Amino acid sequence: MPLGALRPSPLVEQAAQRLRERIAAGDWPVGGKLPGETTLAKELGVGRSTVREALRALAGAGLVRPRHGAGVFVTATEPAEDWPARLRRAAVTDVYEVRMGVEVQAARLAARRRTPEDITALRAALQGRRSAAGGGDAAFVEADIALHAAVVTAAHNPVLSDLFTEFVPVLREGLIALLDLTRLRETDPGTGDDTHAGLVDAVIAADPEAAAALLHTELESTLRLLRKGGEAMP
Repeated sequence: MPLGALRPSPLVEQAAQRLRERIAAGDWPVGGKLPGETTLAKELGVGRSTVREALRALAGAGLVRPRHGAGVFVTATEPAEDWPARLRRAAVTDVYEVRMGVEVQAARLAARRRTPEDITALRAALQGRRSAAGGGDAAFVEADIALHAAVVTAAHNPVLSDLFTEFVPVLREGLIALLDLTRLRETDPGTGDDTHAGLVDAVIAADPEAAAALLHTELESTLRLLRKGGEAMP
């Protein structure tokens, strides 16, 4: 089956899509070698540079791999799923288990590394969480996440910060659903205030083990609720 010439628009994207379709259809099986750039360029009606960029895009998606001096070989028929996509379909309890490891370590580091600016931010975030207790669940969850983000920021580790940022969409959705299911805030609008205040105090006091223990206790408690909530859902 000929590839067919392409329309004059984003040619690299079109070329990559056409090649991806052929790979998905099994025309070039996993382990098989793609035709050379000249052949592909002729069939697609584009220049070799466009084919080269398209192949780079496919390599980035994990579909092909170039071998020096041998050519380009198919490594998969479907693109590798990126990290945000995996998180979006992950169970919130699975994400929470990983979150515990990330944030407990961040709390330790925050207690050792917090700056005067971090202390100001932590106090403001705690106050923001308390103020949000009078609002709806979504606003309260946002304020809660903001406080946890302030702790992670105070750790001054960009990798921990990036990981936490990736977790936020899943956490937000899971926590709002949890509050709706359990109605925790009907009797305690600022649920967890004592623990969060203790966490902030421990970070400010430069007590890494107390900060880690308080955060572990708080997250473990929420994880238990999430597991029960999952069992209760149809």
